[in-house]
Amino acid sequence: MPASFPQYVTEAINGPVADPPGVKLQNEGLKAKHPVVFVPGIVTCGLELWEGHQCADGLFRKRLWGGTFGEVYKRPLCWVKHMSLDNESGSDPPGIRVRPVAGLVAADYFAPGYFVWAVLIANLARIGYEEKTMYMAAYDWRLSFQNTEVRDHTLSQIKSNIELMVASNGGSKAVIVPHSMGAIYFLHFMKWVEAPAPMGGGGGPDWCAKHIKAVVNIGGPLLGVPKALAALFSAEARDIAVVRSIAPSVMDKDLFRIQTLPHIMKMIRTWDSAMSMIPKGGETIWGGLDWSPEEGYSPSKRKLRDHIGQMSSRHDNETIKSKGQLNYGRMIAFGKDAEEKHPSDLKRIDFRGAVKGTNIANNTCDVWTEYSDMGVGGIKAVEEYKVYTAGDILDLLHFVAPKMMARGGAHFSYGIAENLDDPKYSHYKYWSNPLETKLPNAPDMEIYSMYGVGIPTERAYVYRQAAIAQCHIPFQIETSADEGNEGCLNNGVLTVDGDETVPVLSAGFMCAKGWRGRTRFNPSGIKTYIREYDHAPPSNLLEGRGTQSGAHVDIMGNFALIEDIMRVAAGATGKDLGGDRVHSDIFKWSEKISLSL
Repeated sequence: MPASFPQYVTEAINGPVADPPGVKLQNEGLKAKHPVVFVPGIVTCGLELWEGHQCADGLFRKRLWGGTFGEVYKRPLCWVKHMSLDNESGSDPPGIRVRPVAGLVAADYFAPGYFVWAVLIANLARIGYEEKTMYMAAYDWRLSFQNTEVRDHTLSQIKSNIELMVASNGGSKAVIVPHSMGAIYFLHFMKWVEAPAPMGGGGGPDWCAKHIKAVVNIGGPLLGVPKALAALFSAEARDIAVVRSIAPSVMDKDLFRIQTLPHIMKMIRTWDSAMSMIPKGGETIWGGLDWSPEEGYSPSKRKLRDHIGQMSSRHDNETIKSKGQLNYGRMIAFGKDAEEKHPSDLKRIDFRGAVKGTNIANNTCDVWTEYSDMGVGGIKAVEEYKVYTAGDILDLLHFVAPKMMARGGAHFSYGIAENLDDPKYSHYKYWSNPLETKLPNAPDMEIYSMYGVGIPTERAYVYRQAAIAQCHIPFQIETSADEGNEGCLNNGVLTVDGDETVPVLSAGFMCAKGWRGRTRFNPSGIKTYIREYDHAPPSNLLEGRGTQSGAHVDIMGNFALIEDIMRVAAGATGKDLGGDRVHSDIFKWSEKISLSL
């Protein structure tokens, strides 16, 4: 008899359920070997209050982020105030201190019953891991990466903990497992730890070689995500846009009795970390007006390939055009016609340097955003440019959010280095961009890109201009732009293959090409591997979030991924795992990108 009623029903429907990876590998005799460090991504690590204003009385050391989120409902404006950072410094506002929760509990569960790291932790425990051999590198994910060190000494704590774990485990190097934004946070760490003080950690040029066996990135947005652009531009993504189209008052005015989206936008724009995920590499990586690496992708094509059992599309050169000849290189297009038109037919008026005009704020608005200072002229100028590629988006964000981008420009960079030996790249603003920094000199280290595929993932957006006279954000995703179930354009969002959050191109390109072999970005020839996990949703409600999910967070419960991580932690190499495992077109798309290596 199965251990639980849900398992009994699932087995009655689908047949016997596979043993969890921890049980399987314990039966094989695998034992804990390398200490494991978890690096959470954006929003998945709990934050608690250490000092606050009068409205937050009684919340000392209570979670403001994570847990039940009860304070969002009880005192929404107070919650927004305490979750926001200072708009000038990007750090604590006066009289407020919110800090990351410490220990494995910081990110084992995001909310009651909603696991993040808990399943992986429990399976590792099966082969002998415990808190002295596992460490959650919790950090305040709202801050810029360098400011986590300036304010909280987080990078120093990670360095000290890794050194202690390696020393106390007989010199066995650590396996680092970052998830989501944690991948680029740890990329920043690897540069910081070897850089001389005071900017860096002073560990010396061989620190990573001495202390790290492997970096196993899960769903890492190494080249950014278009979703971050939408969040910063209009506080939207596909799900929010759909909700607003169905019930406009829910998101624009009435939720929590405040003008919800403007408050969310104002808060998010104080989180410097959000700017770390703006797409990197410009048109070279993401395409332009008339091309993109993923050109020809079709969800129906992928379904057909999966149906006939082709496990890899590395040599599949067929292309199927989208119904309307849509172009992923046009990250933002005002109107479906602007998304489809030939470049020569686009009539664009440059927004750069446009006079922003009269302030549109009025007395009915309960929140100020930088859109309040743009005026009718500025808003109109944004719409009249029609189409924005990856080469335009930084100028766009500087135009609509100059204060935010002034802060972000001090901490992050989004280009492609011409000469990585240029002394300017020793500055920390470049350390989280894999196209502007070198991997450490650690030839025995391995880097994995593990991520889900098979889920429509946001890549580009069709927008419209909303009514200017109102308080709400003047630009909205045009949800009426739709191709139906067989197309890539749904509810104003163009999608490609990915894990629902990170497109394949961002998660996989560096390990497929940018870091593959000895390149200028990987001069010591660190071995890289791609391990893709084809999404299979749970077959019934009793399976919860499933054991074969490829979704961005749910993949943390994917048995195949957990088994791969556990084998690496127990001593296996990428070769032992079987090398690359690919379901997507990542190699074909990577070859279309012309990048000097």
